Amino acid sequence: MKICKTFAACLTLFAASSVFAASSITIKVGDNWGETHPMAAALDKVFKPQVEKNSNGAITVDVYHSGTLGNEGDLWNGVRNGTIEVAIVGTPMNQEYSTMMISDWPFLYRDLNHAKKVWTGPIADEISAGFHQKFPTVHILSWGPNSARTFTSNKKLTSVDDFKGQKFRMPSNPIHVGIAQNLGASAQVIPLGELFSALETKVVDGQDNGMVTVISEAFYEVQKYLYETNHIIATLEILVNAPFFDKLSAEQQKIVRDAARATAAKAWDDYIASVDKDRQFLKDKGVTVTPCSAADQQIIIDKIKPLTDKLYAEQAWAKPLTDKIKAVQ
Repeated sequence: MKICKTFAACLTLFAASSVFAASSITIKVGDNWGETHPMAAALDKVFKPQVEKNSNGAITVDVYHSGTLGNEGDLWNGVRNGTIEVAIVGTPMNQEYSTMMISDWPFLYRDLNHAKKVWTGPIADEISAGFHQKFPTVHILSWGPNSARTFTSNKKLTSVDDFKGQKFRMPSNPIHVGIAQNLGASAQVIPLGELFSALETKVVDGQDNGMVTVISEAFYEVQKYLYETNHIIATLEILVNAPFFDKLSAEQQKIVRDAARATAAKAWDDYIASVDKDRQFLKDKGVTVTPCSAADQQIIIDKIKPLTDKLYAEQAWAKPLTDKIKAVQ
C-alpha cells in the first residue's frame, strides 16, 4: 500500500485518483438523424466538445447518428431505462403524455424565429418540469428544431387538391395522421429508418418532413415534388436519463445542461439559416418545389379543422398552452 509522507503528497494522490475515477464517465448520445441535420451536427460541433472541454476530460461523449442505437421508440425506451444516457427524439411518448403533442401542433407559429423563441424560453422550461413529473427517470435538457414540415411525393403535388388519393408515410402520431386524412390522403406509419426503401419501392407515394430531412435522408433521390406547406414546425428534445444525471456532481450537471442548451440554440440558428439553401439544393436536384401561398395555407387550415377541433375538445391543456405560445413576442 502506498503511504503519503506529506500532506501535500496526500492531496496530490487524492486529486489524481479523483480525476481517474471521473474520467470513467461516458455519455452515449443517440439520435435518429443523418449527421448533416442541424441537431445532429450541433451534437458533434457543440455538445461533445463543450462537455469534454468544460469537464477537463472527465466526461467522454460518444455520439451515434442515424438510428445506430435504434429507432426513435428504441431511443426513448433506452433513455428511460438507462441503457442510453442521452437521446434526441421527437414525441414518441405523446400517447402516454398528451402535452407533448404541442411539439407537433399545426400552424402554431408566425415563423421559425417565433418557434425558436418559444422553445428556448420559459415555456420550454415549464413543459420540461411537467415532463419530469410524468416521467421521473428522464429530464428534458433542451428543445431544438426538427424542421418545418413539408410534403413530398413521386406524384404531382403542387396544390391542395393533389393530396386526394395519395398515400403518405406519416409518423406514429394522431396529429400527423389526421392531417393527411383530412387532406384526402391515406396515412401509413413507417419508421424513419425504413422510409427511403418504402418511397423507392412505392409502398407509399410520399411523406412529410422538413427539407433538411429530405436532404439528410436523400429522399430527393426517390421523390419528384415538394409542397412547402410548413404545416408543423416540430421540435427535437435532448433527453437525459435522470438516475445517471442525478449522480453527476452539481458542476458536471451544469456543464451538461449548459451544453445541451447551447446545442439547441446553435441548431435553431443553423436550421433557420439553411432553409433557402436547402430549397435551392432540392431544385438543383430536379425536385419541383412549390411554395404554399397564404390562400392555400388557409384552405389547409380549414380542411384540418375537424382534427384541431377534436384535439381542443379532448385536451384540456391545449387551448391555454397554444394561446400562450401564440402570444410570445
